[in-house]
Amino acid sequence: MFLLRQNISKQHTSSSDVTPRSAVRKSNSEESKRPLRRKTSYVENLSSVDRIRKHATRHLGYSTLSLAMRGLEEMPDELWELQELQKLNISLNALSLLPSGLGNLENLVILNLWGNELVELPPEIGRLSNLRVLFAHRNRLSEVPEELGSCTNLEVLSLANNQISTLPNSLSNMRKLTKLNLSHNHVQHIPACVYSMRSLVFLHLANNRLENLADKIQELVNLKILIVEQNSLHTLPRTLCRLTALELLNVDFNDLQSVPDEMYMLRRLEKLACHPLDKGLHIVHNPLVKPIKEVLQGGLKGLYNYLKPA
Repeated sequence: MFLLRQNISKQHTSSSDVTPRSAVRKSNSEESKRPLRRKTSYVENLSSVDRIRKHATRHLGYSTLSLAMRGLEEMPDELWELQELQKLNISLNALSLLPSGLGNLENLVILNLWGNELVELPPEIGRLSNLRVLFAHRNRLSEVPEELGSCTNLEVLSLANNQISTLPNSLSNMRKLTKLNLSHNHVQHIPACVYSMRSLVFLHLANNRLENLADKIQELVNLKILIVEQNSLHTLPRTLCRLTALELLNVDFNDLQSVPDEMYMLRRLEKLACHPLDKGLHIVHNPLVKPIKEVLQGGLKGLYNYLKPA
């Protein structure tokens, strides 16, 4: 009798665990629809100010929003109403233009635009008076607006990998700028406004079309890193040797045949460097004439001893 009850119990249990095929099909059908509902929900989340605000977070005390890597060709209009934002990352999308509404975000401290297809920046960017960091590299910019000069609190500006040939004189007002990256552009002469950026410690001008450096380079007295590799420099001005704070000078891959006799004054250039990130003097792949080329084989100390007056 006990065995009979056990068998009946097993049959009851197994039959209750079996799900009808029609129920399975229904369940699978519902599962296949769920991703569609999630996708629709995400699009709706970008359709109102409050829903966009839910995507914002607090990071290191800053109100932060990231819409990077979304494949977006334009940003939702409601984004420009989030005036409390301090950090905005819309990099790695497919943006070609930004609306005037960008100027509404007057509390922005960091704006990340890199890796888009921007052909211009709106003049309203000049209203971002609190902006300290602007990343706009790897776009299609051929110029920047005069109004950018109103961002006088800017400390870091990256415009690398664009099609820029010069900068507006209004950027002379950027007296707090410490890092400027203009590498991989179409610059033939260092823009005049750069010489007014007296706080610069980092200036990157590699892979441009420079043929010379102006004597005014001496005015960048706080410069520690100057990178001008992959240009067409024929000479270096003697005034360059007054930048005694220089710790890294990269003139690799140019057309230099000689260096100024005063190079020994750059005492913080402690060695002939090879690795791109090494401090020191980078001067390989230049058609240096004798005896400089032979002297360089003895290292930087040998070069300085050769150049130093007797």
